Amino acid sequence: MRFPNWHHKILTLAAPGLLFPGLLFIGLQAHAVDSTTANVQAGGAATIHVDTDLDATESASAAQLHKLQLPIGKPDLKSNSALIIDESTSAVLYSKQAEVVQPIASITKLMTALVVLDAQQPLDEKIEITTADRDLERNSTSRLIPGAKLNRGDLLHLALMSSENRAAHALGRNYPGGLSAFVLAMNAKAKELGMTHAHFVDPTGLSSDNVASPHDLSKLVIAASHNSTIRRFSTDKKYAVAVGRHVLEFRNTNTLVANPTWDIVVQKTGYITEAGKCLVMNAVIEGRSVVIVLLDSIGKYTRVADARRVKKWMEAKPVRVASVR
Repeated sequence: MRFPNWHHKILTLAAPGLLFPGLLFIGLQAHAVDSTTANVQAGGAATIHVDTDLDATESASAAQLHKLQLPIGKPDLKSNSALIIDESTSAVLYSKQAEVVQPIASITKLMTALVVLDAQQPLDEKIEITTADRDLERNSTSRLIPGAKLNRGDLLHLALMSSENRAAHALGRNYPGGLSAFVLAMNAKAKELGMTHAHFVDPTGLSSDNVASPHDLSKLVIAASHNSTIRRFSTDKKYAVAVGRHVLEFRNTNTLVANPTWDIVVQKTGYITEAGKCLVMNAVIEGRSVVIVLLDSIGKYTRVADARRVKKWMEAKPVRVASVR
């Protein structure tokens, strides 16, 4: 790893554990000698060659070593597939079956939102929920009864925040050209984003034929995080809509959005039997924009617990490098 316009030195640092691209937590003393290469041994000393203009008598600052930071060890994640990426550098911090193509459940709704917003249809246009929006495949429940009329923006809000299936289906059904044109647009958007293994057949994620790899989903999360509407709707804690004479309050399916210790930019949960519990997020941890993809978690709380493990892992504090000798 090289830094331009600096003299070639080597910092030999005691850094037990396996290292990954992104963060390196280091300690003990640093010793400067001439060199231009890098060597890291898991469980032993990390010999890192950097270009530094530090004198042998000067102290190594954390700022100067910031770009050398790599996570030590691995978070003990229980999800069957996982991917953690530093968005600013595209560095993969952690990977577990990240190339496996699998059902993605309601993570689909991030793509649904992108396609709806790309079409620039009026968000204040009223759309009626019909019997066509009912889930006949899994018989999932919904408080949006046939005949309910909501504007497109409210439907998008509920689809992203509360994973409302009838809302997502109604959005696709009211796309120019109808549901079939919407699905074509979903797959075209996936191709545009470089989601090479993704395939969509419906806007809700209720079909197990909606599939992608964690790497594919990292690209979807990043694209969604660049849209202010998706950011706001997906991270709202709760939202109320008027349906006839009643006001219905919906809550976010991701409890972490209500946790003040989290800075979540965009998020989406998902679940069907074939996909397991799923969670994707773009969150800021220790000043870094991190993409987290957790798929096929078993158990009600595993995906949230895994997200917390990732955060704790990323927040581990480095030991100050005392001096360069």
